[in-house]
Amino acid sequence: MKVRGAIAPCLPTPASSPPAGPGWLHEIKFDGYRMMAQRMPDRVLLITKNGYDWADRYPALAEAVHRLRCTSCIIDGELVSCDEQGVPVFERLRSRRHPVQLYAFDLLELDGVDCRPDPVEARKRRLRRLLPRDDAHLLYSDHIEADGELVFEQICAMGLEGIVSKRKGSPYRSGRTRNWIKTKNPAGAAAIREATEDWNKPRRR
Repeated sequence: MKVRGAIAPCLPTPASSPPAGPGWLHEIKFDGYRMMAQRMPDRVLLITKNGYDWADRYPALAEAVHRLRCTSCIIDGELVSCDEQGVPVFERLRSRRHPVQLYAFDLLELDGVDCRPDPVEARKRRLRRLLPRDDAHLLYSDHIEADGELVFEQICAMGLEGIVSKRKGSPYRSGRTRNWIKTKNPAGAAAIREATEDWNKPRRR
């Protein structure tokens, strides 16, 4: 079911290399489905990038969101399914036979307060306080404050999809923005898959 009035996600601008300088936070870019988890007093929605509710598909994740200690919230993140080494594998999502996790990286609303105008650092601090420390379904996506190129090299060496660099002090705005920059690992599974799959099909991110 398509959700009416859902907030459109903030989308990173692609780049061949990460931004330089100290004014950025760098997060792992996970290979999965973009998803917003919205808790309301009477129900939970798991909203895809295209605005569809997948709560019925992932009831354990929806229940984890329902258990959060708040009356309402909207969390932005990436739905993934990891292998035994903890590496996200996109093909596991397609089968829907494997456990899933939401790596949460942003907080748009909390208990009726719109968090989007706040700096990204403040939103992430609130998000970290909101999320439980021991839930297998809801995980906090931490960031690294270091040289972007060095972070990117390390992430590529781990075989992960890449990084998303977020400008310090920036608000959350729907649509494509240069406050978020994504740099993909060219040897990663996601880049290879996107280069070889049929691009007439709908894109996921």
